[in-house]
Amino acid sequence: MAAVTTSTVTAAAGSLTWRRFGSALRSHRLPAVHSRRCSSTRETQRDNKPQRSAVRPAPSSTHDWIGPPNPLSNLRPIVYHVPENETELEKRLRHLRQETEDWNHDFWTNQNITFSKQKEAFIISQLNAKGLTVRDEQGRRRTLNSEEMAVFYKSFLDKNRVRHANYNNEWYRRNFTITLLMGRVALNNMWKTVTDRRSGRKNKLQPPDEK
Repeated sequence: MAAVTTSTVTAAAGSLTWRRFGSALRSHRLPAVHSRRCSSTRETQRDNKPQRSAVRPAPSSTHDWIGPPNPLSNLRPIVYHVPENETELEKRLRHLRQETEDWNHDFWTNQNITFSKQKEAFIISQLNAKGLTVRDEQGRRRTLNSEEMAVFYKSFLDKNRVRHANYNNEWYRRNFTITLLMGRVALNNMWKTVTDRRSGRKNKLQPPDEK
């Protein structure tokens, strides 16, 4: 398998990386389930839901655009390339992949914001129960020990167990559909290559027209 060539460019939306692929099959990246693991353990710095950058590079015909991780969802935004002479099947696959990326971004943005707010409320309530303020005499922020925070983490996971289960089911369903479409696109491209070669050979074997 040929190596993937990677280059880096600078765009108005920030530093973006593009990848060029050497075959039709590799041009459709299979989403990795492990890259979508729970990111709620990362503390969110902002409470408001961020909007995706209004300045995004136009889709390329040869590569995907991959941006830096979003500060809330912790996922990298992707602009999928639009192949030249895109078929209806390829268009269906591209739209599903793009819609899945947006759905994933929205889920983890909302989940991480909820996690951050509830974590902050828990810390404040525990400090108040001890008769302590959020900051000490030197102005430093007080924290809870790992045993105290473990109570919150378990509670949060228990409350969101069904939500996470539904997310996982939908995630696997989407990946399964995307994988099937990728296989169909690859088979169609292989068949087109074979038929084009046969047509080329037939044209070479045909005698030239008599004048």
